[in-house]
Amino acid sequence: MTNTELLKKKISDSGLKKSHIAKCVGISRGMLNKKINNESAFNQYQIEKICQVLNITSLKEKELIFFANDVD
Repeated sequence: MTNTELLKKKISDSGLKKSHIAKCVGISRGMLNKKINNESAFNQYQIEKICQVLNITSLKEKELIFFANDVD
């Protein structure tokens, strides 16, 4: 399960628009929002692309964002 708040903060801090991130990942902005809000799951390819775009290099940070067990 994605930690929505952490991912939204990372996107905000990056200064990138969600439409740009979605294009890099190969999905629509609407689908990106669904995935961020846990209405649909990210696949491995999408996680890797988002990590590249947002410069998430730490395995711990990646796990906290994309593999959270208990999120609000």
